[in-house]
This record gives sequence, C-alpha cells and structure tokens, in this order.
Amino acid sequence: MGPRSIILVVMPFLLAGLPGCERHGPSSGHAPHEDEPPAQGNRLDVPEVVRRNLGITFGRVESRAVTRTLRVPGRFELLPNARLEYRTMLGGRVELRVAQYQRVVPGDVLYVLDSPAWRELQERLNETESAVERAAARAAAIEPLMAAHRRHEESLRASVTIWDERVARLEQAAASGVVTDEEFAQARASLARSRAELSEVLEKEAELEARRIEVQSELAAAQERFELLLMNASSLLGLSRAELVGRAPPEMERHLHAGDDVSSHRHPLWRELRLVDVRATSVGIVESLALTNGAWAAETSLVLTTVQPEQVRFRARGLQSDLGRLRDGLAATITPPRGGTIAAGETMSGSITLGIAADADERTIEILMTPAEVRPWARPGVSAHLEIVTDGADREELAIPLAATVRDGLHVVFFRRDPANPDQVIRVEGDLGPSDGAWVVVYSGVKEGDEVVLDGVYQLMLATSGSAQKGGHFHADGTYHEGGH
Repeated sequence: MGPRSIILVVMPFLLAGLPGCERHGPSSGHAPHEDEPPAQGNRLDVPEVVRRNLGITFGRVESRAVTRTLRVPGRFELLPNARLEYRTMLGGRVELRVAQYQRVVPGDVLYVLDSPAWRELQERLNETESAVERAAARAAAIEPLMAAHRRHEESLRASVTIWDERVARLEQAAASGVVTDEEFAQARASLARSRAELSEVLEKEAELEARRIEVQSELAAAQERFELLLMNASSLLGLSRAELVGRAPPEMERHLHAGDDVSSHRHPLWRELRLVDVRATSVGIVESLALTNGAWAAETSLVLTTVQPEQVRFRARGLQSDLGRLRDGLAATITPPRGGTIAAGETMSGSITLGIAADADERTIEILMTPAEVRPWARPGVSAHLEIVTDGADREELAIPLAATVRDGLHVVFFRRDPANPDQVIRVEGDLGPSDGAWVVVYSGVKEGDEVVLDGVYQLMLATSGSAQKGGHFHADGTYHEGGH
C-alpha cells in the first residue's frame, strides 16, 4: 500500500471532526471560506475507534543508561539438569501409564515392568534369607551345648580334685602299712580316669568354640549378602529398605486363602511384588516416549524423558569486539520480543556469565544468564534480547523506544500522548541522542512517565507529513478533493 493509499485510510478518522465543504459543479471554482477555523497544528485526535482500527499502542518514557547498555540477541534453553531420563533397570515387558506432555509429580506411576530378572532376584533373596535363618538356628543351638559342657567340665574338675586329695592321703597312710597297695592303686587309677575325662571335655569344648565362631561367621556373611541384595532391590524398585522388608498389603499376598489369619500369613513386600512400578522422582512434563506400550525392553533401555520447562537459562551471542566491556557478574535484563502480545514490562533480571570459548569464524562469544525469576513466556526456543549494563560512570537519561521514531524527510519525529487528553497525540520533531538499537536518548519534548506512540507511528507521520500532497481535503466518508473548500 502506497503513502497516498494509507493517507486515504487514515485521514477520514483523523479529520472526521473538521468542518465540511460545499460541493460545486465541475464548471464552478472552489472559493476558500473566509471564516475557516485555524489549523490544529501538531496535534491529532486519536479516539478509541481510531486507535483500535490502526492498532495504535503506546510505550513509556524511561530513564535508562543507553550509552552503557549493550543489546545482544539470543534464545532460551533448558538447563542441563532440567531433563530427566527414565530407563529400565531390568529387562522385561513395559506397560506405559502416562501420555506424552502429561504433567507428573513425585510418586506418580510412569510405567510398569514385568521382568523375569526381578523374579530371579526374588529367588536369590529367598535363598539368602533361608541361609540366614539356618545359620541363626545353628548359632542358637551351640550355646546350650557349650553350657552343658561347661557344667560337665566343672564336675570333672571337682572329681579330679577329690581323687587328687584322696591319693595324697593314701600316700601318707601307706608308709604306716594301714593302706594296701591294691587300694592305693585303685585310687590312682580313678584319678587318672578323671583327668582323662576332663581332658576330653576340654578338647570337645575347644571344638565347640571353633564351631561357634564358624557358624557366627556364616551367619554374618549370609546377613551381609541379604543386605546387599536388599540394597540392589531398593535401587531397582526405588523403595527404601524399610518398605521392602515391611509387610505386604493383604491384597498382594499370593498364598493367602479365605479364612486364613492375615496376621500370621503376611510376608515382606519384596517377596510378594510381581510387577515393578517405576514412579516419578520429581515434578515434570513427559517430553517423549521412547517405547510403545507392551514393548519388550532390554536392560538400561530408555523408556521416557521428562522435563521441567521452567528451568531455563538465556543464551546470547555477543561480538568479540565488545569483550572489553563484558565480564562475569554484570547486571542484565531479558526483554521480550517486540510486536507480539507479551507486555514490554515482562522482563527478567539477573547477572551474566561469559562462555568458556568463542567462535573464531563468527567472531562471537556466548553469554549466559539464568534469570532470578522466570516469566511464564520464557520457554525453550523463545527468542528475545539481552540488555547488559556495562561498567561506566554515565548517568541515566530519558529515552524512548527506537520503534517510536520515524523519519519524515530530513527530520525524525515521534508522537507524544497528550497527558491532559489521552485521545490526542502531539507530533514532536525529535531532539535525539545516542541509541543502543532499541532505545534512543531524547533531550527535549518529554518527561519521565510520558507515553509515546509505538505501533501506528508511520500512519500518523503520513497524516501529518510536511511533504504530503497539499491543496486537498478529506471528508468524513473518505472522499478526497483537490483544492480548498
């Protein structure tokens, strides 16, 4: 659409309130009215209907350090720890319990695994538990046996003491001829037998002690194997040891029949689990499903991935020529892309971190920033700009969006909204300063907090341009006549 066509569309709205003119025949001239009101000058009426039809929007005048602001383009990306993979810990058949893009919370069942390898682990747990019970039973049986041997040892020691004293007395009496040699020999034989029996008991007791140590070692080894197997099961199932050794719910009992005492037939949970439920460990959204429902998966196969889309950072690409102005820790602001429905105030602040390496071919360097507060519009892949406030002593100055300015011949103009009448705008020839590519310093004509036209500034420029066609006028119905009224 050419400038004249745009004027034909815009001017009926802007000049609808101006006085009309008389229409004369082709042969009669157009004499100007002597009582025509004075021109409105640099002010334009932009009522609500005009703003809506032309899509006019406004931006505010702000105090900004334009000369110290460096703007670089970039996009959002997920943080490295925002994505979580769920893989099969055992081979088996997978039954999915979630759909793609479904939001999950910790504890939600993601998929169910029917795994023969899990049943093999259950068998090993069962065998090890039986070995622990057998070793514990043998260890418990040794203690009473050793106690009996100790009592037998005490009685034999008493017998040896008695016979030793008797032999000593008989030796004293043998000198006087009171004790016969046969009687003395029998006493010595009884003492020898008691000592021999005591030696056998001591030897047996030593064997029992060695056996007790051996059984205790077997028990400790079996218990350690059982604990290690429980740790493996805990890692595979995502359940704690207390949950695994706790009693299984009655509905999971495989050997429980009607009329059975529930309290006496309940088994630990690890024994009754037939299917492995894999649950979410953190909040997220299911990003992708790597397997179809019912597929057979090998060990460590990828089943699905979840992401936390709010865990993002901004990656921008700056010029290597600006390295002298950049350093880690500089304050920066992420501004939304212009021209959309995102409000200009939906910015995010933080500090930057320079990338490890630069691109020698593109002469650029990566700049990273993780915002302190993530706005809802920040999603992976969304493009925006990063405004970095570099070091310097320059003070802040009044600035307007560069998009609010437009060139009209030799002048750059913008339109300020009348603070006293929001349905009017004032054309201002810009007294402008330096620009950072998005904002430009303005030295006069505005104050902080004023509003200037953003969208629709070109149409307003055409309607008020000094280079526009002269000697004509518009009617409210859009018709155009050359010459005066």
